[in-house]
Amino acid sequence: MNTQKPTFNTADTVARVRGYLEGLQARITSALEDIEGPQSQGGARFRSDAWRRESGSALQGDGITRILEGGRVFERAGCGFSHVSGPRLPPSATQHRPELAGAPFEAMGVSLVFHPRNPYVPTVHMNVRMIAAGTGAAGQAGQGPICWFGGGMDLTPYYGFDDDAVHFHRACRDALAPFGEGLYPRFKTWCDEYFYLKHRNEQRGVGGIFFDDFAELGFEQSLAMTQSVGDAFLGAYLPIVQRRMHMGHGEREREFQLYRRGRYVEFNLVWDRGTHFGLQSGGRTESILLSMPPLAAWSYQREPQPGSPEALLTERFLQRRDWI
Repeated sequence: MNTQKPTFNTADTVARVRGYLEGLQARITSALEDIEGPQSQGGARFRSDAWRRESGSALQGDGITRILEGGRVFERAGCGFSHVSGPRLPPSATQHRPELAGAPFEAMGVSLVFHPRNPYVPTVHMNVRMIAAGTGAAGQAGQGPICWFGGGMDLTPYYGFDDDAVHFHRACRDALAPFGEGLYPRFKTWCDEYFYLKHRNEQRGVGGIFFDDFAELGFEQSLAMTQSVGDAFLGAYLPIVQRRMHMGHGEREREFQLYRRGRYVEFNLVWDRGTHFGLQSGGRTESILLSMPPLAAWSYQREPQPGSPEALLTERFLQRRDWI
């Protein structure tokens, strides 16, 4: 386990990382509004909800939750920035670092989930974050904190297309390539293992990349790698949206989309460490649950018709495979 202690708790370092994350959120939400198109034609806009947790509460900090609902292209899209600190690191963040159990911490990141209206456009998730824990993590004097990074992106189609999965994985690979050729296959496997519904014995989607507790490149290079992942997101996802957003569909496809969204909800509430971290640390519930779709459905022991596109999703796309 890497236990290096980079200089994190300085005002210029905090400002630099925070500035990047706020800029990333702004770039992504602006690009989605461009895809939505003019409001006069049904295009929606993000509502910006700035929040602050004042001193005296268990968790301090602030953030901006940006949410778009009822759009022409996106039924619901949430993109949140948060920067918080607290006196005790939540259990969900210390399962791989037991020596930091109960340590003070500081965390900042951008997290997003976009739920499209058209069933042929996949749902997407992306997150980039930095956590520091230990003495000095929340601006205290003394020994510097242990700092690590996490994040990634993954794609969850309702109707699968090989070229979409290939494009997405190539973008993920290219974002990591400057930092080591072994990172993409390692983070791709990690993603497959993480975004897995154990109670269903089922993958959440076609995967992507996922990393956590990452500091092995040193502070500056680990940060640069995390930024490269964040910067690659729009190029990974928007071409897929533009390819699929005008495809015709009917009630059958809509019903299947809502059914598969139910699986998304199950993962986020039962298995997702980010959701657990936010709730366990006393975070802002509305912002933590921005990943939830506006509508979802469940069916008892539903089985798709053999040979159908719905059956193909499970048989080909919800399988761990090399897409490149």
